[in-house]
Amino acid sequence: MKFGVVTFPGSNCDQDMIYVLRNIMGCETVELWHKDTDLQGVDFVVLPGGFSYGDYLRSGAIARFSPIMDAVIEHANKGGYVLGICNGFQVLTESHLLPGALLHNDSHKFICKNVYLKPESTNSLVTRGLDSNKAYQIPIAHGEGNYYADEDTIAKLNANDQILFRYCDADGNINAEANPNGSVENIAGITNENRNVFGMMPHPERAADENLGNLDGKAMFESILDMVKA
Repeated sequence: MKFGVVTFPGSNCDQDMIYVLRNIMGCETVELWHKDTDLQGVDFVVLPGGFSYGDYLRSGAIARFSPIMDAVIEHANKGGYVLGICNGFQVLTESHLLPGALLHNDSHKFICKNVYLKPESTNSLVTRGLDSNKAYQIPIAHGEGNYYADEDTIAKLNANDQILFRYCDADGNINAEANPNGSVENIAGITNENRNVFGMMPHPERAADENLGNLDGKAMFESILDMVKA
């Protein structure tokens, strides 16, 4: 599988993602610039974390209009895989490739710390290989990670098994105390109806190198590759 990682002005996790995909997972990975219009034949596009265009207007609102996004949207609409992490998740909601929006954290503070995630659905490339009974420790770093959607949309996400992750405590309990940003129903990641577009606020690429003492994020990349090979 060939991956492409997009760099927007203000991206700061693009090189982390490239390193994990290329050096740790051993995948062919190309670097895509926001002004590109050609995805160079990649199978899987990654929109990384950061502060695209300085997070002016709303996070992801300007990046959604970068030239490359026309190609990313076309790729997704044809069934190609797209993963948005943190700011990338925000870009996906602004592009309407995923429902809902990311609001300011309910604390109105930027939060950078380790949190725990529990896989909610196992019916996706990102989660199929994960243990649904395990709490995965993954870092977050965001000021606008509060996932919101109206009641009908939330009901549809639940009914269609489109919720990938919920914030939980170290024992896997999903409760208000484990919710770092106020996200509705502790939602930390979702997929689209066709299950080829994925968005999540936590950063698995920051928990994929043994030198960091945490490989919980690597399990998500392994799940993607194992499912493709299968």
